[in-house]
Amino acid sequence: MKAPERGFLQEVNIKSDLPTVDTAIRRVTWQIHNSRAMGAGAVKLIHGYGSTGRGGRIRTEVRRYLESQKRLGTIRDYICGEDFSIFGEATRSAFARCGALRHDRDLDRSNNGVTIIVF
Repeated sequence: MKAPERGFLQEVNIKSDLPTVDTAIRRVTWQIHNSRAMGAGAVKLIHGYGSTGRGGRIRTEVRRYLESQKRLGTIRDYICGEDFSIFGEATRSAFARCGALRHDRDLDRSNNGVTIIVF
């Protein structure tokens, strides 16, 4: 099997089995370390929006956690799905680190159920 190209996009569904918030955060932590070690340029987290229609706890807590990881320098940036647009400066900057983001199906779709982590 061919090794993935450096700077590739890793897509991960952290909500598929309806985990607790703590389990979801542990999955994100593991994914950050694993994807970075594999040479990924970005990770697309699928966390869902929440069944209430107001935004779920996993989404909220994952983004809070990513903000802390950004401040610590563990990740370069993160882009909320609703801000993942060719018109956003953070998105254009992320393209330079991970060209595959240019072709992602959620680009310019305002998907609240995903977040992009950029290394």
